[in-house]
Amino acid sequence: MPTVKCNVSNCTYWAEGNNCHADAILVEIDGHANEEYNMSSDGDLLGEASHKDKAEDVAQTCCHTFRPKH
Repeated sequence: MPTVKCNVSNCTYWAEGNNCHADAILVEIDGHANEEYNMSSDGDLLGEASHKDKAEDVAQTCCHTFRPKH
């Protein structure tokens, strides 16, 4: 499992060293930042969470490691 860093210390999954201990991670575009999506305990996306978007650059995502595929 890759290392996931998190700067949001009041999150349930935040751990010492700014590490995320969630079993699954959901990265979304900023346009959907206020949506409430559900994930199953095994990380499957449920209902409206199961969609695909495209971002042109990192500024359009809530993910600072985003790099567009070419």
